[in-house]
Order: sequence, then structure tokens, then C-alpha cells
Amino acid sequence: MEPEEVLNTASSTSNYANTRKMNRKEILETKRAINQIIKSASAVKDHLSLFPSFRSYSRNGLSLCLETERGDKLTSHLKKCIQALLKENMEGPYGSEWPTEEKVKRKEMVSPDARYIFVHSANTNEMLDRNAPIIGFVHYRFTMEEEMPVLYVYELQIERCIQGKGIGKFLMQLIELIAKKSRMSAVVLTVQKTNLLALNFYLTKLRYNLSSISPSVIGVEKSYEILCRAFDHEAKAKLEVISLWKENSGCCMARLTDVISTLKGYRARTVTTLSCSIFLPPYIVVNLHES
Repeated sequence: MEPEEVLNTASSTSNYANTRKMNRKEILETKRAINQIIKSASAVKDHLSLFPSFRSYSRNGLSLCLETERGDKLTSHLKKCIQALLKENMEGPYGSEWPTEEKVKRKEMVSPDARYIFVHSANTNEMLDRNAPIIGFVHYRFTMEEEMPVLYVYELQIERCIQGKGIGKFLMQLIELIAKKSRMSAVVLTVQKTNLLALNFYLTKLRYNLSSISPSVIGVEKSYEILCRAFDHEAKAKLEVISLWKENSGCCMARLTDVISTLKGYRARTVTTLSCSIFLPPYIVVNLHES
């Protein structure tokens, strides 16, 4: 090999090594930055203090108060209320899996990373009554998905007697505000496939999208799907399979075939049910049935 060729080869090898070193450095710096964002978000003691107008809810005949708490600070009263509401709402959708899942949820419940927003009935003076049973709660955490900081909703549970009165949407609006204020890239959540009311709520009323990390997308058969709402273009590209909704308008028909394909994890009967309840615009229901 000529001296010039040796020098060129050595130079190329050195450049490649430097490039790899820079890439590793950039990756580590990015991870450190994301971890710092998550740490800062988790350090906030009371996220409700940032949005005081959300401390109470007085609509549709309800008078409710909200408070926050951490998983490792829960009182025995709150633990019992959480367990009772979880059992009431989730034993049906989980079916035979519930005994195992209940144990998992009990461990998740008291994690130091767990953050809660509790909903209580207000007393006659519209003040918080801490001794009253909770009638709803959100359990959320700040974590990382696809190398991006996200707010992950572990649970959104509302007593059946007050469902359909706007409190669920109210809580999710608050969650999204907290996520944006905390510099999260998206809100991510998990829904059981058999929980059609929840699927309808998130996909139709809130217009969430199927996530790129959802089991049916990555080809894994599970009893749940993962949904998300991304807040910027990079997060949308990484976390959303497709956008089911146009900005400010109805369902995006151009991607309907992709939606159906993505939902291949559902049994045919379930997809037929979903066609009527989730993809509401009537002109697309026929296409969904014919697929």
C-alpha cells in the first residue's frame, strides 16, 4: 500500500471514530436533558397550584373539589378508595386477568413516582372534604417513551354514577395542561380492548391517536392498546402511527385503511362494534364494515 493510501485510510478511520464518539456524546447529552426534564416535572409538589381554576368543578349538577398527592404519601383511606374504585370499574374489562392485575395495580399505586389528582364531593360550602370517599382520580407519571419525555396516564377512574357529566374530559384537559407546562412531548395512556366505553371516550371525544408502541402496531397480541396525543411534529412522528384527525376537522379518510389495518389485533366482532362507536362520521362506517 502506498504511503498516501495509508494516510487516507488512517484519516478515514480516525474520522469514523470521532463521529461515533460525537454521536455517543450527543445521545448521552440528550438523555441527560430528558432525565432532567422528567426530574423537574416530578419535583413539583402540587401541579394543581399551576392551574387554580381546576381545583373545583361545578357543572351538570356536580359540585366537586380536586386535590393532589404522591403515591408514597397516600393515607390508608385513600388507598382503600383507590382499590374500591379500580375494582368497580376494571374487574369487568379485565375478566379472568383481574386477580393478577389487581396485585400489579396495588404495587403501582404506592410508587414514589406515582402522582395523583383526586376528585371529592364538595361540602355545602364548596370546600374539600378529605374524609369523604373519592369519586374519581387520575394516576399519572413522568417517564420516557421512544427517547422522549411523556406524561403517562396509568389510571383515569370515575364513579359510574357521575360518568358522562364532563368530569373525565375536565381531568384530561388538566392532564394535558400539566404535560405541556412540564415540557412533556406527549400524553400516553393504555386502554383495554374490551373497554369500549373508554376507547370511545379517548378516540372519539378526545381524539387521541393509536401509538407507535401499541401492541397491535408492533405485532404483539395483547389485551390492550396504547393511545397518545403528541404536542409537536417530532413527537407525532415518533409516537403516533397516524393521525386519525385533521387539525380542527373530522376524521382523516385518506388514512382510514391504515387505521383498520392497525387495529388488526381486534376480533371482527369488536371492530364492527368500534365502527359504530368510535369512528363517528356516518359516511365512513360503510367503508369500515366493507373492509
